[in-house]
Amino acid sequence: MATPGIIEIVDVKKQYQVDNETLQVLGGLTLSIEPGEFLSIVGVSGCGKSTLLRLLIGLDRDYDGEIRVGGKAVQGTSLDRGIVFQEHRLFPWLTVRDNVGLGLTNSTWSDAEKQRAVQEHIELVGLRGFEGAYPHQLSGGMAQRAAIARGLVNRPSILLLDEPFGALDALTRSNLQQELQRIWQTEKISMVLVTHDVDEAVYLGDRVVVLQARPGRIQRVVEVDVPHPRDRNDPRLKTLVDQVRGAIVDNVQH
Repeated sequence: MATPGIIEIVDVKKQYQVDNETLQVLGGLTLSIEPGEFLSIVGVSGCGKSTLLRLLIGLDRDYDGEIRVGGKAVQGTSLDRGIVFQEHRLFPWLTVRDNVGLGLTNSTWSDAEKQRAVQEHIELVGLRGFEGAYPHQLSGGMAQRAAIARGLVNRPSILLLDEPFGALDALTRSNLQQELQRIWQTEKISMVLVTHDVDEAVYLGDRVVVLQARPGRIQRVVEVDVPHPRDRNDPRLKTLVDQVRGAIVDNVQH
């Protein structure tokens, strides 16, 4: 596993051209994410949450400001940064084993090392016994587990999560939140979660960053000083959820 480095986002501005007009999405965002931290990002639709993840993963380099990981500027995608999207994006013609193995396409590991890593991560996400299954044979939650395994299999120091449970039913979502908490504690890597679910953001995060409406800037940072593993019925979490919701509502009203 790579050694987690501090993630530094310095005065990042991002804009798009839409119908010959300039749309400012991020308006000078500055944030540091500590090695091994779980950071949740919330805010109203259109505040730039997913755009920020695209910049962190290196899919878009057209922005002003700086993004550094471990002191080095992000210059594009890297094996050191994994990502999981809302849709599992598994290839339907590949088995779970082969889909997870795609995360090692550019790896320099030997075949034996790749096979071992794939099996370890299939077991890490609770899919032992389904190595030979195809995506259509999996439930939505199982498919998303496979996607998480694919994002982790090359042992990145950072995992970015863009609404990873947004398409799942409430019970499956709750179960996978617990699993993600366990995986994060096991892997000891930095995780950055974008979500619309305030309860999820607080339950999982060490800190919750609330972005204000477009152009996205940090409105408030809420520390979640509750030890892991957490009980989602903990009154301390409920108090923090109310604080985060209040910040979002206040943002909308102003």
